[in-house]
Amino acid sequence: MSLRSQIRNNINDKGVLILDGGLATELEAQGAHLQGDPLWSARLLHTNPQAIKAAHHCFLLNGADIITSATYQATIQGFIQHLAVGPDAARELLGSGFRLATDAVTAFDSGVPAGRKATVAASIGPYGAFLHDGSEYSGLYAEKMSIEELKAWHRPQMEGLAAAGAELFALETIPSVKEAAALVELLREFPNCDAWISFSCKDGTRVSDGSLFQDGVRVVDKSAQVLAVGVNCCPPKWVESLLDSVTALRTPDRKWVVYPNSGEDWDSHHGWKTSAEMPTSIAALSDTWLKQGAALIGGCCRVNPDQIGHLRRHLRERCPTQDLET
Repeated sequence: MSLRSQIRNNINDKGVLILDGGLATELEAQGAHLQGDPLWSARLLHTNPQAIKAAHHCFLLNGADIITSATYQATIQGFIQHLAVGPDAARELLGSGFRLATDAVTAFDSGVPAGRKATVAASIGPYGAFLHDGSEYSGLYAEKMSIEELKAWHRPQMEGLAAAGAELFALETIPSVKEAAALVELLREFPNCDAWISFSCKDGTRVSDGSLFQDGVRVVDKSAQVLAVGVNCCPPKWVESLLDSVTALRTPDRKWVVYPNSGEDWDSHHGWKTSAEMPTSIAALSDTWLKQGAALIGGCCRVNPDQIGHLRRHLRERCPTQDLET
């Protein structure tokens, strides 16, 4: 059975798949220094790939069905610019992100019951992630770029990851409807690959560029290759409202993907600011998201492996008939 069939069947049959959490969060917990780095966790593909593999293992150990590769901020141009490597070496580094995640899954799956098989989604971030100026949370750059320019930017990343064996892309933290439209068009050039598209959002109804979330869903609905659409790296408290805003667009073939951050605040100068309030529990909110049609649930920044484990245990209690055994 192809990966495409496996993912589609898993979503339809199991009702929910567990995603991983913040890869950079776990790498920093291991001692990596990523704050302010224009390559973020992707630098470790060059300097410490085993740390990335170990972080993947932690999420798998805590119940993730799908892990995302350490390629969110990995781009050919970025590696050339910030690592002083040539184009061939840059492409090799990009592909290594997917292969590391695949190796982690293979090693993990060899020690678990036959019924539990994890999957890798190749992460591709927005153009704003490369700019390293916070614009993945505004999407302002898209106003000055055409669809073709956005496709040209993303094409080398899709090509490199597909060449490494990726069949599922996580097109994530997309801040504008225009960039989502470009990705949907570009995906047609890779007919053997599927994807999910998740938007960064500015409130409970709008994506980061100010467009309505429902407009983003309508754009994504044009592609049969997109298995799920949703949101990531937004506060958990916004998710219910965002999914409510697209209730009328929900169909049996269109699934929601949801993986918010911890709900803490990000400061571009000082990093994550710990809130005086306890971060909202993703596990506690997941009951509502399931009722709204979420089929893939996990976490983003500041969501660690323990929290993913809590989510899995919570869903196993709520959905005892589903294949959620660890």
